[in-house]
Amino acid sequence: MRLSKKQRLHLYDKYEGKCAYCGCDLPARWCADHIKPIQRNFYYCKDKKRYVKDGTCLNPELDTIENMNPSCPSCNTIKGSNSLEGFRKTIQGFIKSLNRDSTQYKFAKRYGLIKETEIEVKFYFEKI
Repeated sequence: MRLSKKQRLHLYDKYEGKCAYCGCDLPARWCADHIKPIQRNFYYCKDKKRYVKDGTCLNPELDTIENMNPSCPSCNTIKGSNSLEGFRKTIQGFIKSLNRDSTQYKFAKRYGLIKETEIEVKFYFEKI
């Protein structure tokens, strides 16, 4: 669904110019995220040597303005086609993967620059 300027402004104003997920101020190139994912369909294009959208999606009935939240590019990228609960689980898994994979993270933690917590991930729109 391509949003009109009016729809985009309405979506932007939904949380007063904040990302519905992390609460940061939306940048100039913010995203309209589907709360319940629609999962766009792709096909492999031999000429372009990559996957391209074919213009269809799973769950087209969910491609509505009511099923959209304003999102910063970072949250939109990480959420991808996850449900809200899937997105929440992904974020909660970051500490484990950082401890496993990031030498800089482990080093900063060792020097007390990072304090880990076991708090539940709450999205901005759930807090307001």
